[in-house]
Amino acid sequence: MSMSFKSWQYRGHALALALCGVALLSACKGDRIDPQAPAAEPVAALQQLARQVADNDLIGYARASVPPADYARLQAAWSQGHSRWPLTELPLDGQLLPMLAALSQPDAPQRLQRSFDAQIAGQATGVRQAAHSMGLFGVQYLRNQSDYTDAQRAHYSQVVNALSKWAAAAPLTDKQRARTTITLLTATARTAGLSTDEQLQAAGMEPSLRRLAPFFKAFKTALASYGLSLDGALTGLRGELVSQLGNDAVVRVQYPLAGEQIDAQVRMTRRDGHWYVTRTLEDAQAVLQAAQVAQAEHDARQGADAEAAAQVKDGASAPAKP
Repeated sequence: MSMSFKSWQYRGHALALALCGVALLSACKGDRIDPQAPAAEPVAALQQLARQVADNDLIGYARASVPPADYARLQAAWSQGHSRWPLTELPLDGQLLPMLAALSQPDAPQRLQRSFDAQIAGQATGVRQAAHSMGLFGVQYLRNQSDYTDAQRAHYSQVVNALSKWAAAAPLTDKQRARTTITLLTATARTAGLSTDEQLQAAGMEPSLRRLAPFFKAFKTALASYGLSLDGALTGLRGELVSQLGNDAVVRVQYPLAGEQIDAQVRMTRRDGHWYVTRTLEDAQAVLQAAQVAQAEHDARQGADAEAAAQVKDGASAPAKP
């Protein structure tokens, strides 16, 4: 699959921001959160997830995202071919494998550099205009999307505006920087050796996450070289408890992104004494329910095929009528 480096870079921003956001749901403006204040349990749980992503510990992040029993079922669903969670938590997750496949091609460094030289190098004014237009389009798109709540639109609009400002000022047209980035991403993609669903299936969930971690780290390193520090956003995440009613809580969080302070709220749910992001629990349950249905259909087909084969065998072995 042939794509320009520019399109990969945009998708990479979205891909990394999925983990950076740690399933943040909605926004609220207010004063700065005191970083020295003791963290409530739901806040500490959210900060733990952020630290694991900053440390490129994708397995640890996945394990801490759902209760142990759900995690085991998600592993089984992966092995049965019915789930690719937690990869499906990422935006544009359908583009991950095509991107890895294209980056892994033997001629990828040369092809990407040619594409960059032809389309981006020396086009600083055009890139700045495109970044500005992307910000305007992104905000307008969010306003018109009925799938989002008002609070979600407010949060995502903050992110789009911050990224638009960053892209307009970042050295995205720097040829040497692009060469370094291309070399880094193509090398780590080839090392991962995961570019098809069959390879993910064969590797299993945890080995796949382990092999993808260096690629994820390389992506963050590349973005940091252009002035976008996702690790800074993750380690700079601060939170305070807004409300708690039994096993449900709302946490207000702030995190720095591209020179802006993003302000949002996260719903948390307590299960068996541990706090989890509610949105992640809901997504995981949807995956598990779909996997259960798919496995039941698979088992039914296998049973029907076995019964049909037995009938054919019985018919073949029956004595012929005189």
